[in-house]
Amino acid sequence: MIISLIAIGMISILGQVVLIRELNVAFYGVELIYLLALGIWLLWTAAGAVIGRRIRFPSPRQIAVLFILFGIALPIDILFIRSSRFILGGVPGAYLPIILQFTIVVTSLLPAGLLSGLLFQWTAKAYVTGGRTLALAYAMESAGGFIGGLMSTLFIMWGIRNFSAVIVCSLASVLTSLILLRGGLTALLRSSAIILVCIFIALLWNTSSLDRRMTMLNHPNLVESSDSPYGRITVTRLQNQVSVFENDALAFETEGTEAEYFCHLTALQHPNPKDVLILGGGIEGLVREMLKYAPQRIQYVELNPVLFNLAIQHLPDDIRKSLGNPNVRIVFADPRQYLKESSTYDLILVGMPEPSSGQANRFYTQEFFKQCQAKLKPGGILGFRLHAAENLWTIPLARRNTSIYRALQSVFPKTLFLPGSTNVVTASNSVLPGSPDVMSRRLQDRQPRTKLVSTSYIRYLFTNDRYDKIRKLLQQEQAPPNTDIRPVCYQYAIIIWLSQFFPRIALIDPFSVIGKEFIKLPGVWLLGISFIIFFLVIRFRPALRRIILVATAGFTGMVLETILILYYQVKHGVLYQDIGLLMMSFMAGLAAGALAIHKKMSGTFDHRPSERLYGTGLLIGLSFLCMLTGIVLTMDISVGLVAISCLLGASGFAVGGVFAYASLHEVEDPKNVISPLYSADLIGGCLGSLFGSLIFIPLAGMDITAWGLLVIAMLSFVLV
Repeated sequence: MIISLIAIGMISILGQVVLIRELNVAFYGVELIYLLALGIWLLWTAAGAVIGRRIRFPSPRQIAVLFILFGIALPIDILFIRSSRFILGGVPGAYLPIILQFTIVVTSLLPAGLLSGLLFQWTAKAYVTGGRTLALAYAMESAGGFIGGLMSTLFIMWGIRNFSAVIVCSLASVLTSLILLRGGLTALLRSSAIILVCIFIALLWNTSSLDRRMTMLNHPNLVESSDSPYGRITVTRLQNQVSVFENDALAFETEGTEAEYFCHLTALQHPNPKDVLILGGGIEGLVREMLKYAPQRIQYVELNPVLFNLAIQHLPDDIRKSLGNPNVRIVFADPRQYLKESSTYDLILVGMPEPSSGQANRFYTQEFFKQCQAKLKPGGILGFRLHAAENLWTIPLARRNTSIYRALQSVFPKTLFLPGSTNVVTASNSVLPGSPDVMSRRLQDRQPRTKLVSTSYIRYLFTNDRYDKIRKLLQQEQAPPNTDIRPVCYQYAIIIWLSQFFPRIALIDPFSVIGKEFIKLPGVWLLGISFIIFFLVIRFRPALRRIILVATAGFTGMVLETILILYYQVKHGVLYQDIGLLMMSFMAGLAAGALAIHKKMSGTFDHRPSERLYGTGLLIGLSFLCMLTGIVLTMDISVGLVAISCLLGASGFAVGGVFAYASLHEVEDPKNVISPLYSADLIGGCLGSLFGSLIFIPLAGMDITAWGLLVIAMLSFVLV
C-alpha cells in the first residue's frame, strides 16, 4: 500500500500536467481554459473521493483494477482532446461554441480525475486498516506528487514530448497494478496487465510517429512539431508560405507584411538607429527589416530556443541570412532578465506576443517600460505593437489598450499611437514625430526596400480620421495602468475572449465591480457578517467543523500558491522548469506537514486540550505567510527561486499539517473521515483555483488578494 500511495500521487500530478497542457493547446493557449481545467480536475478528484464510500475494506485486486483503468484512460483522453475540433466539425483556427468547449474540458478530465480520487480513497482505507493513520497516507500521496512534479520538470528539460510523458504515466500506473496482483489472485487480470505493459512499451517506441499523426488532424500541411517549455510549436508549409503556430495559435507567417509594417514605422521615427535591441520576433522578419537601416549592432533576444531552432530550418533564405549577419548577435534569454544587465540602445523593438496571457502580459507593464527606459540612449525610442480591429474597438479592447497606454505614459513623457489592424505604439524621452513629414523624408533618404510602407501610406496613417479618433479615445477611456502586481490587461483579455461567445459581456467594466465605494455596499457587509456567523455556528458541529477547516486551508493554500507562482512568473519569466520546481516545493511541504503532525499526534486519542495547540500553531503560521506575502507584494520586493520555493514549501506545510490535524483530532475511526476530508481538501483547492485565478487576482490584484487571505486564515481560528 505504501508503493500504491506514492504511485497515486505521482500519476495524478503527472497525468494532470499532461492533460492540461493538451487542453491549453486545443484551445489556442487561452489561459482561462487552463485555469478552468485545473479547477475541474480537482472537482472530479473530489467526486472520486466521495463515490465508493460503502466499500470499507477494498481489496488489492479492486485497487489494481483502478490503476489499470487509469493507465488506459490517459491516452484515450489525449486522443479525444486532439481530435475534438476535427470530430465536432470545427473550422481551423476558429473557436468551437462555448458549450462544446466546456463539454470537451469536463469530459476529457472526468475519467482520470475520478479514478485519481477513488484510488486514494480505497488505497487509504486499505492502508489505515493496519492501524496506521490517514495523515501518513496523505503524506505519502503528497510525496508521490513531488515525484510526479519532478518527472514533468525533467521531461521538459530533456525535450521529451508530452505524448511520451502520457505513455510513461500510463506505464507506471499499470506496473503498479502488477505489484498489487501477486499471489493467488485472478490470473486473467494479471495477464491483461502484462499485455498492457507490452502495448505501452511498443507505443513508447513509436511516439514520434503517433504524435505526428494526431497533430495532422488539425494541421494537414504539417512540416514539424515539438513541445517546448513555453508551449507546443508547430510548423506548416503551403507552397511557399511557412506558418508557425504556438499552442495552435498562429504566431507568424512568412508571406505577410507585419514585420515590415512594425519595424519601419518605428525605425523611421529615429534619426539614425545604430544600436538596436529586438526582444522577440526576429524569426518572423524583424531582424531582416532592421538590417535595411545598416545599424552597427543588433541584439536579438529570443525567449524560446525550441521555437527558434525548429522554425529556422524552414524559414525563407532572406530571413535565415539576416539572422547570420555579422552585425547580429542572438541571445537566448528572458527579455526582462536580459534588460537588467544589457547596455543602452537607440531603438528597442518589442516583438513579443499579444498581452492575452500572464506569460505575455509582463512585457506590457509599467515595470517593464521602466526597464526599457533605463536602457535607451538620449533620443532613444521604444516600440511595440497591439493588434486590434481597424475601425471599431469594443469596450474591453479599448480599455485593455488604454491600460497599456497609460502604463507607457506614466513612464515616458512622449508617446505616439499609430492606429491600424496592427497598432504601432512608440515612446521616448525626446520629441517624437507629430506629422508624416519627418518620417516620409527619412524614408526617401534611406530608401529601404518595402512592400507596404511608402510616403503616401505614412501620410495616410497621420491624416485619416482614425488617428485623431483613437487618440481621443485613449485620453477619455477610464482604465488604470497595467502593472505587474495588478495585471489589468489580463482580465480584459478574458472578457474579450468570452465576449466572442456572449457579446453582452463586452459591456462589463471589471473595475466597476471593485471601486472605492465597494467596501461600503450593504451587500458586502451582509455577506461578511453571514460568513462570520456561519463559522461561529459550525464551531459547535465537530464533524462539519473538521470538514470546513480542511476546505478553508485547501482554499487558502491554493490561492497563496497561485499568487506566489504568478509573482515569480512576473519577475523572472515563465520557465516551466522553474514552475515545476515551485509546485514540487508545495507538494514537499504538504508531505512534510502531514508527517510532522502525524508524528506528534498519532496514538493520542484521549482528546487532550493541548492537541488544539497544533491546529492553532498551524493557522498562526498560515496567517503569518499570508501577511509576509502581502508585504512582499505591496513593497514590490523581487524574490528569487529559493525564496519563493521556501514560501511555497511553508504554505504546503501548513495545509498538509491542517489536514493531518483534522484527521487525528477527536477521530476514533480514521476510515470514517477519509472521504469527507480528502473531498473537502480538493473542493477547497478547486474553489481557490477558480476564484483566485479568475476573480480575486484579476479584479483586486495579487497584493489585495494576499491581504484578504490573511482575514480568512485568521477567521479559521474559530474552527480549531
